Amino acid sequence: MATNVNHIVVLGGGTAGWMTAALLSKLYKDCLSVSLIESDDIGTIGVGEATIPPLKIFNDVLGIDEKAFIQQTKATIKLGIEFEHWGKVGDKYMHAFGEFGKDIGYTAFHHYWLADKPEAKSLWDYSFNYQAAIEGKFSPTPRIHNNQLAGITHAYHFDAGLYAKLLRKYSIDKGVKRIEGKVIQVTQDEREFITSLTLDNGNTVKGDLFIDCSGLHGMLLDNVFKVGFDSYQHWLPCDSAWAVPCEKVEPIVPYTRSIAHKNGWQWRIPLQHRTGNGLVFASNKMSDDEAKQLLLDNLDAPAIGEPRLIRFTPGRRQQQWVKNCLAIGLSSGFLEPLESTSIHLVQTAIIRLTKLMPHAQINQPLIDEYNRQSKVEFEQIRDVIILHYHLNTRSELDDIWHDCRAMDIPESLKHKIALFKATGNLFRHQEDLFTNEAWLQIMLGQGIMPEDYNPLANMITKAQRLEFLANLNAIYRQQLTLLTSHEQFLTSCG
Repeated sequence: MATNVNHIVVLGGGTAGWMTAALLSKLYKDCLSVSLIESDDIGTIGVGEATIPPLKIFNDVLGIDEKAFIQQTKATIKLGIEFEHWGKVGDKYMHAFGEFGKDIGYTAFHHYWLADKPEAKSLWDYSFNYQAAIEGKFSPTPRIHNNQLAGITHAYHFDAGLYAKLLRKYSIDKGVKRIEGKVIQVTQDEREFITSLTLDNGNTVKGDLFIDCSGLHGMLLDNVFKVGFDSYQHWLPCDSAWAVPCEKVEPIVPYTRSIAHKNGWQWRIPLQHRTGNGLVFASNKMSDDEAKQLLLDNLDAPAIGEPRLIRFTPGRRQQQWVKNCLAIGLSSGFLEPLESTSIHLVQTAIIRLTKLMPHAQINQPLIDEYNRQSKVEFEQIRDVIILHYHLNTRSELDDIWHDCRAMDIPESLKHKIALFKATGNLFRHQEDLFTNEAWLQIMLGQGIMPEDYNPLANMITKAQRLEFLANLNAIYRQQLTLLTSHEQFLTSCG
């Protein structure tokens, strides 16, 4: 039986629901209708305040002006994530966005740097993003030095609740119908396709395709279709988080901070009006009260309100799309926010849907391809997060750090580490979110120094290599003088 897709129903608001509604209403305004069901009585988790650069593309597609977005969401600029104590206590490095130096031919830049360490400067001296981040500067500069070098690549920190509010207005203006209510009954046909949702106010909402954005409990995918869950907890031991904002701290730095602690880690996300804070921890190693106090003891300013406790299991639904229902956001799975990927997973899920949007009918090959791509994406991000934990060299013996060093890791990750350690080479799959530069910074930052490098780096002399590196660093230092301060840029956004 064919099922024409004319009406899409999104269950759940928040960031995931309204991002979904916004993009669908933008792209399918003249051929699909979109409704969104939410209840003002149901809260959202709302701690996803740090993003990665693709969100800028998402906003650009919607036609949202960057300065208006920054003003309305109290956003700040994010140039990378600084990791403290993740190697051993006292260590610090940054996963900076953007490129490093300049590749020559087929040879990645870092091989030229490896050929002359330790005489060359730190690798991060050849990252324009890093240099701007630590000096608290920002100006939108996609290219520099006569367009020969990559400029700054940026993302945002923002208030997730204000972003959802912005997208709600955007979506309603585009024709999305917002429906208030809580679902109390799900009606299915003989094929088990959902035909309608009955709300507590008596309304019935019919649809052809239903998108579950109902959060961790997965009201449709879990409760209705009983989809199994693949847990990653044997690799990612943390299963709880305390979250609390504190008063703003000046200067407002243009990067996220991730600080490793006993049996967990802390995030600090600077916004214009406050700082977002949280402590992610393993509940079998640390009590809730101990974790809460650890967070409160490590705030930069007085807390605003009481901390909120969040429970989760790291992992993913075994299928994100079943019948005529797919999950986007926390209902599809959860990976802790170590690399700020939660909102990005929402974005890529929506884009994946637009590329595989059913027309005349919803068929199984289409569903299978959506689920295949989703599984690959979750596992690739999972491996990057495992990498942070596994490469630690902290001295604690009876906590997660010791366990993570000793644990057996996925074969895909074993190969990546072994290849880099032996040769300095990094290769990424076409669909991999993380660039080679991202993998490079994590591995170097947490203590893996390659034993070799590509011999093409020897096609120029040592003197020429050192001159090349010195010139690059000089260019970046000179370009930094042309940037405004981060806070001056925020002021210019109104």
